Amino acid sequence: MKTIPRLALVGRPNVGKSTLFNRICGRRKAITDSRPGSTRDRNYAQASWQGAAFEIVDTGGLLLGTDDPMLGPAAVQADRAIAESDRVVLIVDARAGLLPDDAAIAKQLRQAGKEFLLAVNKTEGKSSGIEEFASLGAREALAISADHGQGVGDLLDAALEGLPKVEAPEEGTRPIRVAIVGRPNVGKSSLLNRLTGEERALVSDIAGTTRDAVDSLITRGERTYQLVDTAGIRKQRLLKETVDHVSVVQAKRAIDRADVAVLVLDAEEGLREMDATIGGLIQEAGTGVVVAINKWDLAQKRSAKQKTVEQDFRDGLKFLHWAPICFISAHTGRGVPALLETVAKVRQACALRITTGELNRVVAKASEKYAPKAKKGSHDVRILYASQIGIEPPTIALSLNHPVDLHFSWQRYLENQLREAFDFGGSPIFLKVRTRKH
Repeated sequence: MKTIPRLALVGRPNVGKSTLFNRICGRRKAITDSRPGSTRDRNYAQASWQGAAFEIVDTGGLLLGTDDPMLGPAAVQADRAIAESDRVVLIVDARAGLLPDDAAIAKQLRQAGKEFLLAVNKTEGKSSGIEEFASLGAREALAISADHGQGVGDLLDAALEGLPKVEAPEEGTRPIRVAIVGRPNVGKSSLLNRLTGEERALVSDIAGTTRDAVDSLITRGERTYQLVDTAGIRKQRLLKETVDHVSVVQAKRAIDRADVAVLVLDAEEGLREMDATIGGLIQEAGTGVVVAINKWDLAQKRSAKQKTVEQDFRDGLKFLHWAPICFISAHTGRGVPALLETVAKVRQACALRITTGELNRVVAKASEKYAPKAKKGSHDVRILYASQIGIEPPTIALSLNHPVDLHFSWQRYLENQLREAFDFGGSPIFLKVRTRKH
């Protein structure tokens, strides 16, 4: 079996490594932030180019000999990424020109025996200025704009040339991306370790121990899950350190790129304001969701009743009334296999397609029972036609006879009718209103 080639992106801070990483991945996985040190750990993603699969690694900015505690760990992670990669892309900033740190990084790569390509970034709207960087000794230098995508294809052609070609997997065979999210110290890292069977994430009772997102692949039966453990999301006023700000950004990004978010709550502490805030982030992202009430073993010792606890959490998360709830103990493993099964079902619900005929029958029956209502005015509103125009999340277009907005209460009513008729459990449903052209 061929091993998938691995490319590492390296360079000093703020040259555009994370922007290029996101451009190649086609989704915003890496943090892009103007402050040095935003990417502290290695950040992996699988991508493909011209039918060939490869793995790309984003690294923290390298400042050699720095005493900055934020950048020190990043340098260690970057060294590891360089050592384990088949090819390295050194990124420099055309606007800033050649700087001593660029030369020092290139020298380090040459001494390590690593063949590298040079990506001269931020060349949009002017001549490339590649000649200035000729002294770095790259195998090949290419002008790119990670922001606009210019030259990225040529860079990938050059970077993958001569490496083993592994066919990219079909979309349907990719892992289910699962973001494990929640406020600090609810047991996210313990859950990740229970799922992976190893101490991949540091577990501590100190809030904020996990500051970087850590991806792990696991297989259960015929399914593969890509797990993302994120730093606990905190209120903005508590974000005293730059690293905590980065953690919040990473958690939000994890939700955005996930198929399903597992919202971890603490059965012992009950629902907190921040739990609802995080639930709101998941709802806004249109991501599937499973609520995992953790530490249930401890709650049971004080005679907590499952039905009562579930109702308390549901009352505080009414906007996620459609989310399935699993009671688990990351410490003992109780309920964790059922949690993964529920995640798989939610993933299916997010990708569910309804035939136009079935959909219109349900919408017509709902309209008959309770006539559509406009948000403003007294228009006689009729739904002429309904069609599903998207999945992940399921998106339903409603064609109306008048250019009005539907009342929120009627939209909620229709959503509930759709949930009764079809298996959308754990998936948000988006309704888009269209009007007939006169």
